Amino acid sequence: MIKIAPSILSADFGALREDVIKVEKAGAHWLHLDIMDGHFVPNLTMGPDIVASVRKDSKLFFDCHLMIDNPEKYMESFIKAGAELICFHAEAVDDMDSLIDKIHSFGVKAAVAIKPGTSEECVLPLLHKLDMVLIMSVEPGFGGQKFMPEVLDKARKIRAHKDGKDIDIQMDGGINEETAAYAAKAGVNILVAGSAVFKAASYEEAISKILKSAEDAVNG
Repeated sequence: MIKIAPSILSADFGALREDVIKVEKAGAHWLHLDIMDGHFVPNLTMGPDIVASVRKDSKLFFDCHLMIDNPEKYMESFIKAGAELICFHAEAVDDMDSLIDKIHSFGVKAAVAIKPGTSEECVLPLLHKLDMVLIMSVEPGFGGQKFMPEVLDKARKIRAHKDGKDIDIQMDGGINEETAAYAAKAGVNILVAGSAVFKAASYEEAISKILKSAEDAVNG
């Protein structure tokens, strides 16, 4: 099943509660929470307190993407705030294996994200214990960037791997009605969409069009 995970990075933070409620009613499956520290990426977003606040207003699955240095120091705070999946960057961690185990010890899902310039080879030995791999289709740090089609081959290789047949593969960056089809055809089943949803006149229509485009690409 293809799922959509709207990124609240593109939501109206002055009306965040309302936006979260609206996007859930519009048919979102997950909520994608982009955590940036101003060091690993050149931007600052939110901390655990905002995640906890949003958690009160949503029953969606919370997908917490840590674009931060030293994620092992902060992951527990986000889990306590309501994250149900912790995704850290391969580029920020020396011992990914141990951190995956630590995340799982809290009873939540573990994922690894890779930047556009990072090879998928670094995650292949870990697929057997990961719940998800996130492939960045833009450089992490800011929303509204243009989709980079060259990353699609990473999804194909992960999906073709003996341990990648059933794993969740997420793609984040420049996802819209058109690019969702490319991603889904390459094996991606979790689509992160920010501007394409939160900047649309109708969240429901935007989500419906993205999902239909992806499903048509897979089934057609």
